[in-house]
Amino acid sequence: MKFMRVVLAAALFSFAAFPALAEDPIRIGSFLSTTGVMSPMGDPEKKTLEMEIERLNAQGGLLGRRLELVLYDDGSVPEKAVTMAKRLIESDRVDVIIGGSGTPTSLAVMSMMEKAEMPFLSLGGGVAIIEPVRKWTFKVPQTDRLAAEKVYGDIRRRGLSRVALLSENVGFGKSGRNQCLDLAAAYGIEIVADETYAPRDPDVTPQLTRIRATPGVQALFVFGTGQGPAVVTRNIRQLAMDVPVYQSHGVASKDFLRLVGTAADGMRLPSSALAIVDVLPQSDRQKPVLTAFKRDFERRSGDEVSMMAGHAWDALYLYVQAVKRAGSTDKAKVRDEIEATRDFVGQGGIFTLSATDHMGLTLDSMRMVEIHGGDWTLLE
Repeated sequence: MKFMRVVLAAALFSFAAFPALAEDPIRIGSFLSTTGVMSPMGDPEKKTLEMEIERLNAQGGLLGRRLELVLYDDGSVPEKAVTMAKRLIESDRVDVIIGGSGTPTSLAVMSMMEKAEMPFLSLGGGVAIIEPVRKWTFKVPQTDRLAAEKVYGDIRRRGLSRVALLSENVGFGKSGRNQCLDLAAAYGIEIVADETYAPRDPDVTPQLTRIRATPGVQALFVFGTGQGPAVVTRNIRQLAMDVPVYQSHGVASKDFLRLVGTAADGMRLPSSALAIVDVLPQSDRQKPVLTAFKRDFERRSGDEVSMMAGHAWDALYLYVQAVKRAGSTDKAKVRDEIEATRDFVGQGGIFTLSATDHMGLTLDSMRMVEIHGGDWTLLE
């Protein structure tokens, strides 16, 4: 009995001295594509969440509570993403979900997130994630629409107008194709060829051969993400196509450059500032935030930082800042505070959200880059 009283007294003292230990952790749920065709996106996202949650816990947690990451791999499969999200909501009882490395996996779970009335911060690029606006769903990457606008603006500055499209036939690529078609006339662009490919296609030379045979093609715009654009890029060089080639922001990572080697040299794409932080002017508001994250991520992981890693950082800290302002993890209060975010300096840009804008980024958050010698060069 005496021993039990001592143990009880010690336990009471521990809880009194460290009150955070007496509370349940704040549970950050996540489903990411750490394997499969979208693994170049999911792997850095996972590493970012692990690193930053560890950092926050070392600093005392959030609202005096420890953060716990509950993370599953969806294998880049939308159906599996649904299963993982359902488990996070119903079994793990998380406070928020960050995930959907791509558009297909994000779109697959959104109706479930709305029904659960839980904040969902998507890492997918498709505009359909936030248009129409859904109460509980937000996203952090720039939309495919912004990317199309950025590319079209550069094409026009080069005095070109006749464009061939080659896009992924699902999710991000499919949505991007729709945006390209919708925006073309406003930019004086004529789409003279329109081809698609599947994410797992091992070869797209038939589509590229048809594009090459189309009279008057002045530029090629490839819209996809994951490993598909790497296949496309190698096939473009194998066919010795000599028109200017543009990629989407879905490939703005060093993983893509490693997959394609010098085959991507001369190609242009829109990117967030993180990919080209070293050449940003000192006056850039994002530079201190970008520089610190790049340093920490690369020291810890041994990998080069990517835009996808930055998306996970933005999603996590949009949530963290909203919880701080709400003074609570109450889902409705946190949702309202995410929507009320103003002038938040992140990795992807400077975020200002509203009831009609659940992304909060503008066209100037993207920088046009060109690939040379396996690296990015800033064009604007």
